[in-house]
Amino acid sequence: MTRTTESSRLLALPRGRHIAWTQIVSGVVLLALCAWIIHAFAVGQIEWRYVGQFLFVPSILRGVGATLLMAVCAMALGMVAGIILALGRLSTAWLPRIVSGLYVWLFRGVPVILQLLIWFNLALIFPHVTLPGIGSYRTVDLMTPFLSALFGLGLNQAAYIAEIFRAGFQSVDRGQYEAASAIGMTRLTAMRRIIFPQAFRTVIPPLGNEFINMIKLTSLASLIQYPEVLHNAETIYYANTRVIELLIVAGFWYLAAVTVLSPLQHLLERRFSRGKSA
Repeated sequence: MTRTTESSRLLALPRGRHIAWTQIVSGVVLLALCAWIIHAFAVGQIEWRYVGQFLFVPSILRGVGATLLMAVCAMALGMVAGIILALGRLSTAWLPRIVSGLYVWLFRGVPVILQLLIWFNLALIFPHVTLPGIGSYRTVDLMTPFLSALFGLGLNQAAYIAEIFRAGFQSVDRGQYEAASAIGMTRLTAMRRIIFPQAFRTVIPPLGNEFINMIKLTSLASLIQYPEVLHNAETIYYANTRVIELLIVAGFWYLAAVTVLSPLQHLLERRFSRGKSA
């Protein structure tokens, strides 16, 4: 017994030293790599004074506001449509289940940038849109860059949110549904009062990640002339040729938005996890 314990102790010592040296070497290599990257950008052909000069110009700040507005609106549209799709995916009726499944398959399979271009060029398919009781309008007048980006990003996001909520609803114990039915609750009332609050605790982390990703996805809307921060940065560098400097400015604001939102996401996760534990 003593010999076995002594052997185990001796075998553990070199392994501990090996792990420590590995961590030290990895840290040194990582610091050296970071220093090399910083030095490369410092001595590269980048006029950093232009970065500071354009960081807070009104056009860039308006672009930041437009980016956040689009992210919130597209996420809201995706949430509403995604919950409806999730309920359809879980329906006992075959028609909503098939329609919801086809929607998720289609919108997850087609690239977002292609969806944006289709919405923006919808007038090539339907030159006019007739609204019953209101009138007929040219599609090119209705499908502004804002609406095209909203539909392209929001409806694509709905496919992913549908799968998140479907998993959240399925995570709730089946007994909860049976208990709600036993006390006379309708399916809709049970979903609203019992199932949805429990499922929401489960879906908060992936929804937070999706919103952060949505902020970055809004940069694709620059292709259809939506005036978010990247589009406005491009407009400026087309005029002054400071391409890299303006791209750094746009990148700074995306990074700033994500940096601010990440701690808020963690706070929400901890709050809902405490409620779940209770």
